[in-house]
Amino acid sequence: MKNYISEVIVKLSSDEASLRREKLYISKLNITLVQILKHEWPARWRSFIPDLVAAAKTSETICENCMAILKLLSEEVFDFSRGEMTQQKIKELKQSLNSEFQLIHELCLYVLSASQRTELIRATLATLHAFLSWIPLGYIFESTLLETLLKLFPMPAYRNLTLQCLTEVAALNFGEFYNDQYVKKYTIFMVQLQTILPPNTNIPEAYANGSNEEQAFIQNLALFFTSFFKSHIRVLETSQENINALLLGLEYLINISYVDDTEVFKVCLDYWNSLVLELFEAHHNLDNPAMTANMMGLQQIPLLSGMADGLGAQLMQRRQLYAGPMSKLRLLMISRMAKPEEVLIVEDENGNIVRETMKDNDVLVQYKIMRETLIYLSHLDHDDTEKQMLKKLSKQLNGEDWSWNNLNTLCWAIGSISGSMLEEQENRFLVMVIRDLLNLCEITKGKDNKAVIASNIMYVVGQYPRFLRAHWKFLKTVVNKLFEFMHETHPGVQDMACDTFLKIVQKCKRKFVVVQVGENEPFVSELLTTLPTTIADLEPHQIHAFYESVGQMIQAEPDPQKRDEYLQRLMVLPNQRWTEIIGQARQSVDYLKDQDVIRAVLNILQTNTSAASSLGTYFLPQITLIFLDMLNVYRMYSELISTSIGQGGPFASRTSIVKLLRSVKRETLKLIETFLDKAEDQPHIGKQFVPPMMDPVLGDYARNVPDARESEVLSLFATIINKYKGAMIEDVPRIFEAVFQCTLEMITKNFEDYPEHRLKFFSLLRAIATHCFPALIRLSSEQLKLVMDSIIWAFRHTERNIAETGLNLLLEMLKNFQASEFANQFYRTYFLTIEQEIFAVLTDTFHKPGFKLHVLVLQHLFCLVESSILTEPLWDASTVPYPYPNNAMFVREYTIKLLSTSFPNMTSAEVTQFVSGLFESTNDLPTFKNHIRDFLVQSKEFSSQDNKDLFAEEAAAQRERERQRMLSIPGLIAPNEIQDEMVDS
Repeated sequence: MKNYISEVIVKLSSDEASLRREKLYISKLNITLVQILKHEWPARWRSFIPDLVAAAKTSETICENCMAILKLLSEEVFDFSRGEMTQQKIKELKQSLNSEFQLIHELCLYVLSASQRTELIRATLATLHAFLSWIPLGYIFESTLLETLLKLFPMPAYRNLTLQCLTEVAALNFGEFYNDQYVKKYTIFMVQLQTILPPNTNIPEAYANGSNEEQAFIQNLALFFTSFFKSHIRVLETSQENINALLLGLEYLINISYVDDTEVFKVCLDYWNSLVLELFEAHHNLDNPAMTANMMGLQQIPLLSGMADGLGAQLMQRRQLYAGPMSKLRLLMISRMAKPEEVLIVEDENGNIVRETMKDNDVLVQYKIMRETLIYLSHLDHDDTEKQMLKKLSKQLNGEDWSWNNLNTLCWAIGSISGSMLEEQENRFLVMVIRDLLNLCEITKGKDNKAVIASNIMYVVGQYPRFLRAHWKFLKTVVNKLFEFMHETHPGVQDMACDTFLKIVQKCKRKFVVVQVGENEPFVSELLTTLPTTIADLEPHQIHAFYESVGQMIQAEPDPQKRDEYLQRLMVLPNQRWTEIIGQARQSVDYLKDQDVIRAVLNILQTNTSAASSLGTYFLPQITLIFLDMLNVYRMYSELISTSIGQGGPFASRTSIVKLLRSVKRETLKLIETFLDKAEDQPHIGKQFVPPMMDPVLGDYARNVPDARESEVLSLFATIINKYKGAMIEDVPRIFEAVFQCTLEMITKNFEDYPEHRLKFFSLLRAIATHCFPALIRLSSEQLKLVMDSIIWAFRHTERNIAETGLNLLLEMLKNFQASEFANQFYRTYFLTIEQEIFAVLTDTFHKPGFKLHVLVLQHLFCLVESSILTEPLWDASTVPYPYPNNAMFVREYTIKLLSTSFPNMTSAEVTQFVSGLFESTNDLPTFKNHIRDFLVQSKEFSSQDNKDLFAEEAAAQRERERQRMLSIPGLIAPNEIQDEMVDS
């Protein structure tokens, strides 16, 4: 070690020109040294720090390099070692370094107070920054360190590094012991800051025009304020002088939040969200006296109940304290609101209004946080929220503040607070908003301008279904406005009009099928009369969305006769074209081969699928009308595909004509599947539709070459079995014969080919295992082995969905065989294979997402061998030298051998202890799961990896708790995400 330091000294003692040449070499030496220390600590540690400090004192140049080594050391051990070292080792290293830190601390303070060398002081500040988050607190608060940092803060050369150090200290939180020091530090800091950055500075403008150092200062300032306020804001609420400094700090942070930089805004937004949530929860509890008392534990003590009133007064006082900053924060959120997912019209980099082509997930995450923050702000003061929004809207109308961006952010903000106001206030507010937006659309000239306004009208109305349900005339006006927008060919407007129409109909559908006051007929009837005109300018995919919307309306009609009449009127256009095509085909089958005709058939089927997805059972008259002709077209197109591929080889499957023919086949299957899936569970529907499909669909699949087989056949029959369950048992052999062997041959050659067939095949197999298990028992032993081999192949798969489906299927099989008369026979054949394969995927580090299901399979197996269900031995007497007293003892020994072979790095005692723990906890799933989790983390394969998937189940439970919390706060869950039962007023 001393030799190394001597070498560094020699290198650094040379002239400056030589030093510059050697810097890269020295940097590499530094890294090497730190790696050695990290792995050979603490043996070399105790002598190293004194040696390093002694070397640092020989010259300022050497001292600078020593600081670089110390910084590397802190980063390597405490920032980058997670996963490389156990928590215990990291703890020991920290303790070891703590005991030696006094020397480092003294050296740093000495340099900061005595040196005039800028680069050395900067290196020392960088080193301090690396250590401050974990060193003993006495070194920070019971020395001159903070005082020294605050002296350096005003100096431009050290400002950013000093601010980073102060931010690290601000983030520390350990009770009230050092509150006085924090207040003092903050007060001095604020005095200095006002000189460096006067409060009246236009910070966004200064940032835009600033140097890299100046921009970094604004970023660091945001981090300082958010770190300090998160941990210590309550300390500043104690006196008027401190409150003034606090409010000034919040003012700075609000101004920084307007900076046009995503990362700066994220830092600020994160803090605003946490502050507003804290204030909202206090306000929420203030409205609930029982909660207020409960917070303080006063509900059981009548004599102290008065304290709850005192707490209420404190909460009210605190709310008033923050009223000013919160009002400014509302304006910030409204002015900078991110774009919601529903908005499809955006401004491109050239300033043109275009249709969005791809979702920006970062923007969606930002919108979610901003929306949540604004909802809390709305709850804190509904009146101020409404006032600020209407004031900004009036500035759009009079042209004072008109711009696309200003209107967009305002309307996105208005849409985001839906549900947060009381209904009466929301109604009054929205009447004014929609009226003003419609007026703005009328008075504004220019196609792009109108497209932007239209987009915003559609977004806002789509967010307020409760309002629309209560105001029929507004609802009708809005829908008619959407019909107008469906003729507007500006990119994105028609798409958004169709999307908004669907969203509104889903939440207000009953309003369209009753005769409203002042009307002669239900709106749906009026709509069906003008339907050809309304959809005249729409693209096919937009027409399909329109049909889905009208299907939603018809589905809400309670009178069967009227419902059938509406359906017949809805389908007039596609049925006319269908009849024409089938008529021509009867005269000459070649008519169906024309590409334009094939496209027309595809479009008709897609229109039917859209209507079926809304109507479910009520679509029966329509599908009955076209079903048999549709199967004939399917059969004919399938023969055309087979002929093309037979003559042209695999390349033929990629030609445009074959792709188009296959699209028709897929859409046929999708239409049937959609209808059967959505239809209510009525056996007569299954009996009507399943038998005619057996040969045209199943037989066709079996006869076809692999490249011509549609994976949708598998998902269709999975849906049918899931729907009609045991009624399908007699059909399972036919299904099995048609799809099983030929599909297995397609998917088991590798993990890449036919990806769609893989997942759908195992979904079909799972449906059979769940609902038609007796049909599986009737399989021959060879066929059953094929099934089990395919299940094992599935859960070995690296594609998560396939592996998960395979594991779920395996669990179904295990449970069903356990309850059957063939339990002994099945488990004797497959128990050890299953255990071995499950342990293989459990421990290979590639299948972590399946952890929960791996655990359930293992628990099932270990519970089984300890029960009395298996009456025959699991071992093979011809290979096992001596009999075991029971299956549990055999499996215990087998598992120990299996794991000892797989994990040679673990001792025999560790493996034995693990297996014993498994048997001891078989009936306690949480303990069983934690035991396996500990074993995995203990093994070398898992210790250096990200193991969050092992805790996925707990994370999902936490997400559900968070959703329940959000449901309890009006507005936090968006209206279109709530599966509400509409109540007509």
